[in-house]
Amino acid sequence: MLHKKWEIAEADKEAASVLSEKFNIDPFIAFLLVARGIDDELAFSDYISDSKKISDPFLLADMDKAVERIEMAFEAGEKITVFGDYDCDGVTATVLLYSFFKSLGANIDYYIPSRGEEGYGMNISAIDKLCKSGTGLFITVDNGITAFDEAKHIYENGAELIITDHHRLEGEIPKCAAAINPHRAENGMNFSDISGVAVAMKLAAALCGSVDDVLDEYADLVAIGTVGDIMPLVNENRVFVKSGLQKIKEQPSCGVEALKNVAGYAEKEITAQALAFGLCPRINAAGRMGSASLAAQLLLSESMEEARQHADMLDNENSRRREIEENITAEITESLLKSGRALRDRVIIAQGENYHKGVIGIAAAHITQQFGKPTVVISTDGGELATASARSVEGFNIFEAFSACSHLLERFGGHSLAAGFSIKRENIETFRREINEYALQKHTVMPAPTVHIDCRLSPHYLDLSLAESLSVLEPCGVGNPQAVFALVGLNIISASPMGKDGRHLQLRLEKKGKALRVVKFNTPIDEFPFEAGDKIDVAVNITPNMYNGAKYLSIKAVDIRKNGVDDAKYFHEKSVYELFVAGKNNDASVYPDRQACAAVYRLLKAKANKKLSIDDIYFLLGSISYAQLRFALSAFEECDLIRKYNGKIAASPAPQRAELEKTKTIKYLKRRLGIG
Repeated sequence: MLHKKWEIAEADKEAASVLSEKFNIDPFIAFLLVARGIDDELAFSDYISDSKKISDPFLLADMDKAVERIEMAFEAGEKITVFGDYDCDGVTATVLLYSFFKSLGANIDYYIPSRGEEGYGMNISAIDKLCKSGTGLFITVDNGITAFDEAKHIYENGAELIITDHHRLEGEIPKCAAAINPHRAENGMNFSDISGVAVAMKLAAALCGSVDDVLDEYADLVAIGTVGDIMPLVNENRVFVKSGLQKIKEQPSCGVEALKNVAGYAEKEITAQALAFGLCPRINAAGRMGSASLAAQLLLSESMEEARQHADMLDNENSRRREIEENITAEITESLLKSGRALRDRVIIAQGENYHKGVIGIAAAHITQQFGKPTVVISTDGGELATASARSVEGFNIFEAFSACSHLLERFGGHSLAAGFSIKRENIETFRREINEYALQKHTVMPAPTVHIDCRLSPHYLDLSLAESLSVLEPCGVGNPQAVFALVGLNIISASPMGKDGRHLQLRLEKKGKALRVVKFNTPIDEFPFEAGDKIDVAVNITPNMYNGAKYLSIKAVDIRKNGVDDAKYFHEKSVYELFVAGKNNDASVYPDRQACAAVYRLLKAKANKKLSIDDIYFLLGSISYAQLRFALSAFEECDLIRKYNGKIAASPAPQRAELEKTKTIKYLKRRLGIG
């Protein structure tokens, strides 16, 4: 398992007590909220309130101009085309504005470009086609704020443009009748991190004069787009998602109901997590694998029969997407481990011929999660230009890293944790070198993967009542995560495989007479480093679940580690190793002497039935440095003393007698360190 730093939040207990008493809320919940920085009365009141506080749409600059121009189009019967985007946010925004305009009797159409053929945003070819079909007014959703050439072309064709977008501005605004963007300096609103569909909703609300009426009608679309675009679930976004979940529960549209069913939520409560992992991926699959119009057609369905057909097609596309994504991720992982780049480079650059451009971002996310490093996945197709998508770790701004290498890129965009670019094939290797040099210069020690923990808790406090009280935190997601509790010093009673093919793990744990059943997903028993009798620390989420009509406490492990590990020591030793490999030090402590090598091999033989990660081995040993372990394993691999299984390590079943002193690894270390 990849080792992560645990950061336990701190809270002002006195402030929590005051807020608990004032708002008549559970003291423990007040403590959690204060620990998350919600520590003044106004913020606390807004967080726990069920009221729908949405800012006035006219606080957005140019909203009055947009309303005036659209009303002119309505009166003249002018054809309006909503120009959308192929992701979840763009599709829901397109459907919302199209449906709203249609309900008002407008002459309305929509257009969503193909990811593979047209790419993101407006393009000249589509504009020409739409102008020929009679479009007089273009309204963008979730795109357009950087479409300077396309905006100019629209006006050259005698049409006009209104931009609604939520992406960051780059200085000037394209030519348009109005540009509605929450990040404009001229806005009067206090909160700007809203999705493209939320901006579209505000335009509709400005046109009809009621935020409540529009949100009541389209809250499901706003919630799906907000969660799908990974917006922070704070401030207005909490209202959007709360309202949307309520609508999906009580009055779902045909399309959303059908989507729930194929995603396996027909009989389950819909939460923000259900949107994120069930509904949104299926909507995104349409744009990733083919045409996003299929997802729009689903959400516009007027009968359950029509909706079911579209939902089944989306489900098939999602399955196809998952298969392609898993194949690409497996191929990248194997290549990285074989070349050693995953362990050596600070920023992982993976390249493949004809990788599906619709899934390389998800593959990058998987590689980042697996190795704890920023990852760029590049797809080449034989042409001059290659396409890339990237994901990063908290603390390493990937957009800024791309900015530092922008002279090598044709186009790039994104934000701190996710971005993409196009690049000439001839520049890829130079880019690989320069972004790693940038990472080394910017971060002597790279940011560590982190588990953010709300508080340390005794297992005796874990019960159904506590889990139910946490509902006040919902909806949970980015910026407002589920509560995570640290349970320390638990004894393992048993560990057993669970689920189809034994992909998951069920643990029976105990501390001072309190027994717990904890589930760890995506951890096969042969990759779990611990045994019955070992003492571990576990970071967990807790939720109330239903089974056979009865409610029970579900405990899910977020992270598991050996009891009492020293994070500071581990990350210091890891940085010593990485700087040694980068040629920035000659620390003699990295050398694995005979005693260190013997300790590593004894452990691997003792754990012959396990496939262990490097971090697993490090913490199980506890007696040698990280660098000694890494170089010992490198020498073992040369001698065929170990086998690797998708990044995990096990002792070879029939090892030959080995002379470690003759391996390239040991010879190199001796030569570099001057060891005789």
